[in-house]
Amino acid sequence: MKRVRLNSKVRKAFQGRSRGFSLIEVAIAIALIGVITVAILGALSYASTVLIITDRQATAESLAKSQMEYVKNQDYIDYSESGHDDYDLITVDGEGYEIELVVDELVVDPDQSKLQKITVIVSYEIVRPENKVVGEQFILEGYKRQPADYTEV
Repeated sequence: MKRVRLNSKVRKAFQGRSRGFSLIEVAIAIALIGVITVAILGALSYASTVLIITDRQATAESLAKSQMEYVKNQDYIDYSESGHDDYDLITVDGEGYEIELVVDELVVDPDQSKLQKITVIVSYEIVRPENKVVGEQFILEGYKRQPADYTEV
């Protein structure tokens, strides 16, 4: 078996003749490790908060788009008539999101079909990195045209 020879400094360290580390060197090393650890933990905390905010925003956007498609697939309701029905809303249970629907009748040409401006407003709350609760809204606008074969009931 071949024997490996170590240089004199390494040999001293393993044989117990080294002087070791001073108390100041150990204190500086611990302080540096502490500063680096605090910086990493702060960055991870901030990143997780931003991830939660982004997730809430994406969920609100998805809800608004789903509600818009849901309204567009429902039968046309003439909002210019008194006593009209309302479009159905998607129900969201226990998620902290509220959906509001605003319908404005637009008459492009009296001889042609009517046009509705549909506004979907999804309200929700988020917690900002400074632990401040803020109300947010995602607003989506779209249009729905009265079908050519529409007859009032």
